Amino acid sequence: MNKIESINDFVVRFANVNGSGSASANNLFAQAIFRLGIPVSPKNIFPSNIQGLPTWYEVRVNEHGYLGRRGGVDMSIAVNGQTLYNDYLEVLPGGYFIYDSTKELSEEFSRNDLTTIGIPLTRLCNDEFQNPKLRQLLRNIIYVGSLAYLLDMDFSVLTDSIKKQFQKKPKLAEPNIKALELGYDYAKEHHQGACKLSVRKSNKLVDEILMDGNSAIGLGAVYAGATVTGWYPITPSTSVIEAFERYAGKFRTEPDTGRHKVAIIQAEDELAALGIVIGASWNGARAFTATSGPGISLMSEFLGLAYFAEIPVVLVDVQRTGPSTGMPTRTQQSDLLSCAYASHGDTKNVLLFPCDPKECFDMGADAFDLAERLQTPIIIMSDLDLGMNDHVSAPLHWDDNRKYDRGKVLSAEDLDNLKERWGRYLDVDGDGICYRTYPGTHPTKGAYFTRGTSHNEYSAYTEYSPIYRAGMERLLVKWETARTMVPKPHIKIRDPKATVGVIFFGTTTHAAYEAISRSSKKGLKINSLRVRAFPFHDEVVDFIDRHETIFVIEQNRDAQLRTMLMAENGVSPQKMQSILYFEGMPVTADFITENILALLDKDQQAAAKSSKGEKA
Repeated sequence: MNKIESINDFVVRFANVNGSGSASANNLFAQAIFRLGIPVSPKNIFPSNIQGLPTWYEVRVNEHGYLGRRGGVDMSIAVNGQTLYNDYLEVLPGGYFIYDSTKELSEEFSRNDLTTIGIPLTRLCNDEFQNPKLRQLLRNIIYVGSLAYLLDMDFSVLTDSIKKQFQKKPKLAEPNIKALELGYDYAKEHHQGACKLSVRKSNKLVDEILMDGNSAIGLGAVYAGATVTGWYPITPSTSVIEAFERYAGKFRTEPDTGRHKVAIIQAEDELAALGIVIGASWNGARAFTATSGPGISLMSEFLGLAYFAEIPVVLVDVQRTGPSTGMPTRTQQSDLLSCAYASHGDTKNVLLFPCDPKECFDMGADAFDLAERLQTPIIIMSDLDLGMNDHVSAPLHWDDNRKYDRGKVLSAEDLDNLKERWGRYLDVDGDGICYRTYPGTHPTKGAYFTRGTSHNEYSAYTEYSPIYRAGMERLLVKWETARTMVPKPHIKIRDPKATVGVIFFGTTTHAAYEAISRSSKKGLKINSLRVRAFPFHDEVVDFIDRHETIFVIEQNRDAQLRTMLMAENGVSPQKMQSILYFEGMPVTADFITENILALLDKDQQAAAKSSKGEKA
């Protein structure tokens, strides 16, 4: 048998039981890889119940910096009896299967293309530790210690991490370090030379950070000056608000009184949460909320109000699988259409597509400037994978000289100096964006009534068709202005003569780049464009026009990005081919590569048949 042999390039999957305390042990392993300077991508795959169901934690270690899911498992640490056999079958030939040998495997575990490594986790734990509550937790730490030996890791990185974690409770550090040593010593004594995967300290990471996207967005909102959030808890967006509260408690607290300078209000539902944000924003505060797909459905009515009344709103959508309740703890990119055209009637909302924690932070802050400049909802389109998993990212930076851009806001002095009558919905600059005031700015001037009914340029109710039409057409002018303000796409022209292009967005990015790299090694020349915002920049259309074939990669069933590209830009459907992944897991580089090659081969075969027909 040829064992899989690699240094700093493999996939490890932990198979555990939800609620067993395995998350901290698995995270300890991933953090240790990161501290050794090696790019790492951990994915926590957990059920939506509290405890008892299977959970997995997949860690990709990759010296070259590929951070998407690769596909396939080189090593499995399987300690869940419910999934033990399936976990065994999913290991690639030549891989390694580690299990709790306190209980022997049955005869069906008979593959001869795997290295099976038994560690008696339960027995080692019970023999050493008497506290029943600690046993279950420390059992997980034991297998991390075994991995340290099998992968030839620097053991001190793990022990230092434990000491740092429990620096305020050193007595808890002792049993954890003991558990690490138990696993390490047992593997050393019984499995020398069993594994040909190894970890070596690297310098691939210099100043990068390891962070989840939800925390980055919450921190970005604090730096952007947000002071109000209305929210209703929903997986996987809750930790956005928790992060905002945590960081606001650190950075937005009066030093003398300890009072928080933010208002965090849990509403009775998602619709009310957005109503709080709209009210606060209309009054001049910077306000936001976070939700997921079901919340977007409930919020659509108020999104229409904010769009039509032109009130700045920042909304974070951490997407999960749908429709309906779907799979609350699985990831997807399936809310594009519902967000872009949220609410009844003719509406268009600005969308931002971050792909890593740095962009979550940057876009989380920039969204407030955009919302106030454009006086419209700005929706940050994250997803569960980006939001709840840790990602290697460039460090976060903030310019202390940066000024908040509040957009077209008239002061009392401005109102006094106006020579003509001010109209809240009067476009005097031709960019579709009108001037507004904050309530109380002036004792007699600048007040206006906001509502969702049809209004004229001076906020008065009207059902006069020409006025309604003029207002709706002005909103389209503002949409064109927005096109010039939103982040531009990231375009990589690898070969100016290439006829094939690939378009993707968000967390599909990492696997897509790897798939393109693999394809290039097979002689394929592929250019790429990463969409970062909607409305689409003109560069998106130019990119599509310069290529004969465009693959649109997205994690949903109905090709929502492709639909938007066609609807907004008049692109021919025949030119764009979809690569769709909607299994609830992050898309893999294997899946994208296989589909690109298969579709290109299909096109070549069709072209060959057509050519033969012409000759005949």
